[in-house]
Amino acid sequence: MMRPVDLLTPGASALSRPALRAAQPAGTPFAGMLEQELAKPAPVTFSRHATERLDDRRIALTAADRAGLEQAVDEAAAKGGRESLVLLGKLALVVSVPNRTVITAVPADEASAHVFTNIDSAVVAPR
Repeated sequence: MMRPVDLLTPGASALSRPALRAAQPAGTPFAGMLEQELAKPAPVTFSRHATERLDDRRIALTAADRAGLEQAVDEAAAKGGRESLVLLGKLALVVSVPNRTVITAVPADEASAHVFTNIDSAVVAPR
């Protein structure tokens, strides 16, 4: 005859509560670590269209350009921007701020022939 196993009584299970607590590093509760990770802004990404536009024109962004773009998107987000025109040197980028995604990219020499619609803000990115 088999005896039933009582998993609800403290100390009755194979893993005791102190053993479970020891698995977590002291001072780093999961909720705190999760909040820290969620508070970090996601990196700015590029849509397929924006990537193709940059590749077709042989435009490469430097690390400084990317840092300036990140800062510009952070500033637009802080002011409540949703679709922003970011002016980055000789490049105009339309960015979906909540998604942190560059939608399209236009070199400044071509931008004079374009009208940018459906934007609610513009940011001049630091260089």
